[in-house]
Parts: sequence; C-alpha cells; structure tokens
Amino acid sequence: MTSPTTGPVHLVVMGVAGTGKSTIGRGLAEVFALPFAEGDDFHSDANRQKMASGEPLTDEDRWPWLQSLQDWMTEQAAQGRSTVVACSALRQAYRDVLRKAEGETFFVHLVLPEEVNLERLTLRQNHFMTDRMLGSQLATHEVLAETEHGIEALNVGDPRHVIAEISWLLEGRFGARLHG
Repeated sequence: MTSPTTGPVHLVVMGVAGTGKSTIGRGLAEVFALPFAEGDDFHSDANRQKMASGEPLTDEDRWPWLQSLQDWMTEQAAQGRSTVVACSALRQAYRDVLRKAEGETFFVHLVLPEEVNLERLTLRQNHFMTDRMLGSQLATHEVLAETEHGIEALNVGDPRHVIAEISWLLEGRFGARLHG
C-alpha cells in the first residue's frame, strides 16, 4: 500500500492503558507543533463511569467515541493541519474508523512488558481507567497488521528519549508534512 506524499498526517499514538499514549502523544505534538487530541476527553460520561467501575466497554460503547475522534481529525485536515491523537485503538476495526478521517493516518503503537504496564497503572492516580481493566484491554488488543501503516515502539526509559527516537523516525518518513 503506498502512502500519499502530500496533505495532512494523523499520528495516532495507540496501545493499552498505561503504555504512555498521552505522554508520548503530547511530546510528539510539541516537537512538531501539531494539535493534540486526548482520546479520553472524547469519551462520554457513561463510558467513563463504566470504566471507573471496572466494567469493560463494548463495541457499541466505542463506536460513537471513535466516530467523534474521526470527526475531529477530519475537521483538522480540512484546515490543512496534521494532528497527534492519543487513542487506545485496540482492534483493527477501531483503527479502520480512524483511518476514514481525511488525510493519512499513521499508527505509533506503544508497547511495554506487562509487569511494567501494570505497575504504571497501579501508580497512576485520578484516572478513570484502573489497573483492573488491563486484562480486558489485553484480551481485546490486536497488534497492527502488516497492511496497516504504523510502527511499534517500546516505551521504556526516559519519555524524552522515546519521543526523540519516534520523532526522528517520523521526520524521516513524513518530513515537512508533520510540521504545524
């Protein structure tokens, strides 16, 4: 599959809860001076309450959430802007929704050893997604298929170094298309 060489690019920083999507996504948005969307902010109150109570979301819960992210990405692309989005995008079907946004969608899949992931979730405070939800996310998660545009990045160590490494890879791939 060839990718376009012009137009907006949407970088979707994806992975299960606790992999650092928000931290790495904000860092990439800062490096490239791009608008940033925190996927969690697009969840309905009902979704937030459901996850906070330890109940996994269903596909029916997720479709409107994913559609609202896709709409935001398309609005930004209509104004000629590339974006960075932090979103779990756990299944290929969910990523298919995001790929329908105007512009090119590229996934940055953050991964961690499971024990590090669980430790990060346990230490995280004031977030509706608890460590009890990791099992359901891992069960739902599908790795990027060979046909999906994206990279996998191990997010361990200093986030600044991870952001720098990913930025370097993205700069080489997309160049000026990423600069806001």
